[in-house]
Amino acid sequence: MERIGFVGLGTMGAAMAGHLARAGHPLTVWNRTAGRTGELVALGAAEAATPGALARASDVIVICVSDTPDVEAVLFGPGGVAAGAARGGLVIDCSTISPGATRSFAERLAGQGVAMVDAPVSGGSEGARLATLTIFVGGETAAFERARPILATIGKTITHVGPIGAGQAVKAVNQVILAGTYLGVAEGIVLAVKAGLDVEQVVGALSGGAAQSWVLANRSGRMIANDYPLGFKVALHLKDLGIALGLAEETGTDLPVSRLCAEIEQGLVADGHGDDDMSAVARRIRALADLPS
Repeated sequence: MERIGFVGLGTMGAAMAGHLARAGHPLTVWNRTAGRTGELVALGAAEAATPGALARASDVIVICVSDTPDVEAVLFGPGGVAAGAARGGLVIDCSTISPGATRSFAERLAGQGVAMVDAPVSGGSEGARLATLTIFVGGETAAFERARPILATIGKTITHVGPIGAGQAVKAVNQVILAGTYLGVAEGIVLAVKAGLDVEQVVGALSGGAAQSWVLANRSGRMIANDYPLGFKVALHLKDLGIALGLAEETGTDLPVSRLCAEIEQGLVADGHGDDDMSAVARRIRALADLPS
């Protein structure tokens, strides 16, 4: 069984690393902010002082951090993974970052004999906790096949979508579709409220038809209650939409719904709601309809 290093123990990463530890993988962990490793150490994981030290103790390094600069720092900053990774190693990046940057990082790692796949995940904190994440993987076939059993420990649907960077491009498409879905569900819920309907009954009725979606089933209740406990932060989806809109600009694609969603999310972040679940886009729709928001 390969030795695994896991970098990034936030809401998603801690749960993912926990599944690997419980599956019996020799595990070494590192997190930029102290105090996040206790539960994993109790499961038998070792704690590294730096990402480089973690890489020296690992055959495969999994990264799950917030943004492109964070991945670059973890890989190539002082004491980074690249300083400790041996030839024949593999980096699996489960972060959501720029496809172009991913290709650049992979090229730099290949220069020292280390393979890389990009494997961004979808499914939110629930998916991470239940090991039901959907994972989009970009990279060479041999690297994907090596990564697959590790990814199967943390996710349910794992698809090799193309060369390095393709996973990030597919995740961008995923976030674009989610933007429209969340806004559509929010508008429908608000219209039902304003029309004086039994909104829970409406959701139940719609769930049997073409309007059914994961968002309708799992997030409409939050929009009805106007309460948005953490699932997937508004601020993180806004970051992801920035990546998608950058890809759209590169490819000459206009994404009006995504631009609108980004504008709404920018307002929410400015108003202090960046840590709310993404379903908080309903705050803006509710406000436009003179409902409490």
